[in-house]
Amino acid sequence: MQKPVEGFRDLANEEFDTRTLLRNAAEQAVQRHYEDFLIVDVDSHHYETEAFKEIAEYIQDPVLRHEAKFQGASRGGITSESGSYQEIGGRITRYPLRKTENVPPAPHRDITLMERWMDSIGVDMAIMFPTPMLNLSNCPRIQVEVALAQAYNAWLCDNILDKDPRIKSMLYLPFHDPDATYKIINEFADRKGVIGFMVTSTHYRANYDNAYMKSYAMLQERNLPLGFHAAFTWTDQSLQLCNRFIGVHALGFTWCNMLHMTNWITNGMPERFPKLKVLWLESGVAWATYLMQRLDAMYMARISEAPLLKEKPSHYMKRMFYCSQPLERPEDPATLEAAFRAINAETQLVWGSNFPSHDFDVPSTVYDLPFLDAKAKAAILGGNAMKLLGIDPAKS
Repeated sequence: MQKPVEGFRDLANEEFDTRTLLRNAAEQAVQRHYEDFLIVDVDSHHYETEAFKEIAEYIQDPVLRHEAKFQGASRGGITSESGSYQEIGGRITRYPLRKTENVPPAPHRDITLMERWMDSIGVDMAIMFPTPMLNLSNCPRIQVEVALAQAYNAWLCDNILDKDPRIKSMLYLPFHDPDATYKIINEFADRKGVIGFMVTSTHYRANYDNAYMKSYAMLQERNLPLGFHAAFTWTDQSLQLCNRFIGVHALGFTWCNMLHMTNWITNGMPERFPKLKVLWLESGVAWATYLMQRLDAMYMARISEAPLLKEKPSHYMKRMFYCSQPLERPEDPATLEAAFRAINAETQLVWGSNFPSHDFDVPSTVYDLPFLDAKAKAAILGGNAMKLLGIDPAKS
């Protein structure tokens, strides 16, 4: 038998607790006096599959409800998703041990786990997204995507958002069905804790399709933001050329948002819906600055192909919102400073942790940047999010 490495802790045999995992982050929160200003996490997650039995009860179609309860939501279950490799590597042994964490009988387990990590790293409010469901758009059966989206959103509103004012969400939209997308916005827009809606970016539908215009119009009218949340899928034919997860993760999370941003801009969506606030999540910031330069160059050479645009593509992109996570850490800080300047970070960048994913960022990722003053740090860590999401701190 192989001897254990000296100093190695076998976490699988220890009692797991979120607060223990985040002990260093909690010390940072105290040292940096986060209590002096508001911190809003615009991209955090929970593992809805841990409550899948509850969610399945919300599926309205009795046949799909029975199938979901029988097969579950595991890989190869009702959604037939591609494999997830985030669970077998990275900085922390997180995913398998979540199920062993002890929580009190009330409130709901997901509320307790959310509050534990929020309190540990100094977060006042978190915008929570599902995790495995980010690849639900790859399910080959659209009716399953619609049924689970409806069920999950109803469950989330009833059991989480209605119970804790610190937790908000941009609800999942089943984008492959434009009519169902419109219906969900109309049904859930006024529910407590719903501050917008989200499209997972691994879908294969063009966001400029006229079938979505009524949904965009409704969001604009209600002043609710639309988020494009990046993800990855190793089933994408081009990404199948990667033989390492690190490559799929690095490319997939930027490529899908670059694709949808390009379509959004070149088809004139910012001109058609000038008051619709659009947020791009979990791609970092470097991709946006590259795409600004690339699209501007193409536009100036072929203006006739984007007749709805009245300005360069970069001008529209500078008015959109971006989530910092995963924030790049270049060897030359001036590179990141230039990216912040390009996207008007002081007014358009919001911070997200992406906890509990392996590449999560703590608030110090932004707080410790040497080129930001105190005002900019406070804006990125909380103020910009309140503006984007239309949240009044006094009423939240």
